[in-house]
Amino acid sequence: MILSIESSCDDSAIAITDIKTKKLIFHKKISQELEHSVYGGVVPELAARLHAEALPNILAECEPYFKDLKAVAVTSTPGLAVTLVEGVTMAKAIAVALDIPLIGVNHLVGHIYSLFIDKPTLFPLTVLLVSGGHTQVMQVKSLTDIQTVAKSMDDSFGESFDKVAKMMGLGYPGGPLIEKLAKDGDRKKFNFTIPLSQSPLIAFSYSGLKNAVRLAIEKTPKEDYKDIAASFEHIASAHLTQKLKKYFKTTAPKTFAIVGGASANLYLRSQIEELLKPHKAKLLLSDLKWCSDNAAMIGRVAVEMYEKEMFSDLEKLAISPRSSL
Repeated sequence: MILSIESSCDDSAIAITDIKTKKLIFHKKISQELEHSVYGGVVPELAARLHAEALPNILAECEPYFKDLKAVAVTSTPGLAVTLVEGVTMAKAIAVALDIPLIGVNHLVGHIYSLFIDKPTLFPLTVLLVSGGHTQVMQVKSLTDIQTVAKSMDDSFGESFDKVAKMMGLGYPGGPLIEKLAKDGDRKKFNFTIPLSQSPLIAFSYSGLKNAVRLAIEKTPKEDYKDIAASFEHIASAHLTQKLKKYFKTTAPKTFAIVGGASANLYLRSQIEELLKPHKAKLLLSDLKWCSDNAAMIGRVAVEMYEKEMFSDLEKLAISPRSSL
């Protein structure tokens, strides 16, 4: 079994995964959403302090599995530096105490493997990762062959939802709140411009759309915020599908996946489904409970890394806020 730890942002999570069967044996996550909601976003120092409290409590529940552990895995990149340190420090202590190998895991690869929790892998894939920190398209042939073909030039898809929600005074996290508000709104009421619609670049940008929404909020009574939310959600998703459509002209998808916290957005899922119909491509989606940050996805990656003996040096494993993907 492998014990895996996730502390890249504001979720403290630990999982136990069986190496042979790939099955999830244990998973517990403690969310910090309530503590950060009063600030309208994640406060790194507060998040680190809450991880320091929560992770040892979860680890105590894992003690019955200690004798069967063959390795300990941990998210080491990307994420908030002060929160990554909490997880990595704990993982190193466990590796030393139990004399087992250490595995440093890329959080973004973890999101890809959220598709395969309790399931076998299915490659190759074209993957759209949408989260609070990242918006990118990747061609994934295997664990060790992942190529990023498009990224956001500024704000991420999920980040733009959080910021729009904050401007409306809705709270944090913004994604689910905007999605809920948008259900009763008119998606055509505000004719926001689709970002980079005239650009040949296969890239993403949400800063301009976010500013256009800010101006609309300043001129609109609160009872009509639902129309702004609906129009914003529509254009934010249309931006993704428009760029993907251009990309598909040269690289047609056979199997396409959406991962990351913002992949839980049902409107985005429906738009991607429509986009894929002409290509008759298979769509893979993570279970909704595994879309957000979790330790189960880290453990699932770690099983593959363990089998390939992709271990980390105890002295050299360091955190990195930015990913190399």
